Amino acid sequence: MRDSTPLLSVIIPCYNYEAFVGRAIESVLLQRHTQCELLVVDDGSSDRSWNVIQGYGLERCYRVANSGAARACLYAFERSRAPFVLFLDADDELAPGSLEEIVSRLEPGISKLQFPLTPIDENGAILGPPVPQLDDFRDRDRLKREVARTGTYTSPPTSGNVFCRDVCTLLAEVDYEMSVDGVTLFAAPFLGEIVSVSKPLGFYRLHRHNYSQAGSRPTAHRFRIEAERFLARHEHLGRILARRNDAVKLRAAEGLFFYRERRLYQKILEGDRVAASEVLTLQWLAFGSPRPMPQRITMALFLGLCLILPGRLLGAVLDYRFRPGRRSAIGLLWSLLKGPRGVKRLLGPG
Repeated sequence: MRDSTPLLSVIIPCYNYEAFVGRAIESVLLQRHTQCELLVVDDGSSDRSWNVIQGYGLERCYRVANSGAARACLYAFERSRAPFVLFLDADDELAPGSLEEIVSRLEPGISKLQFPLTPIDENGAILGPPVPQLDDFRDRDRLKREVARTGTYTSPPTSGNVFCRDVCTLLAEVDYEMSVDGVTLFAAPFLGEIVSVSKPLGFYRLHRHNYSQAGSRPTAHRFRIEAERFLARHEHLGRILARRNDAVKLRAAEGLFFYRERRLYQKILEGDRVAASEVLTLQWLAFGSPRPMPQRITMALFLGLCLILPGRLLGAVLDYRFRPGRRSAIGLLWSLLKGPRGVKRLLGPG
């Protein structure tokens, strides 16, 4: 990596990931791309992460007091030089040749480039198809409409996004969460073009220590936090658009599918009764979403199960809903039936 101004800054924030951060660093260094710079920031790890990072002899590595991923990423971002930035989670990796693919598509006017990630386990074994399923396109107006109407759009996890610097500066305003892929995702279509790449260019590691771990059980607390965070992001986006004098009008966050869905799951897991009107409203919103029709139908059927299944099965339904990989109605039924206790769960005691 040369000293002249790079086109892409790859920033790796790390907190207690000594087992993985070396792989993340190597996935960048081994590509030896001359238009990229690498910055690594240790967010006050209490394990040996900093020792691992120092072992690579990097010129641009930093150690800061623990304050969360967003603050750590902002610290490194302020010391980066490139017009585009990729925040690579320390437990993820870039695929060989991905930097060449990414850099070849970056140009002025782009606010975000996105690509799918292949899920892997702790040892690097592939767990399923790339997530999410993306098409190749370049657009902004359609995505602006989607955000205004639904509050979101199909986007990969953190490591599957490259942002322009104007988008990254918004991190300095975030005081309501520790994530870097919150308001930056929603605001990106309003600041420039979105380039979507269908080819997976990285690996998304699922393990027992990360939030989205494979096999983790959804909890009421998780859905409450996600709903509250969605409200904060939506309100922040509104302030961003107001100061930009953008004419797009956002719908009230409390009426959007994501917020209503999270509140429904929270209620289910807290043992509260679910009203038919709540499910019917969500089904209506699902059919009005920009998803492909098969996905809309599957979501509507899934929501219907939340109304008719006995409480002892709803946890299994939500487990399947948030499992990594592709899901279907047949897959859900099979997940409930498989195993020695599956049929017994469905039929009940006796």
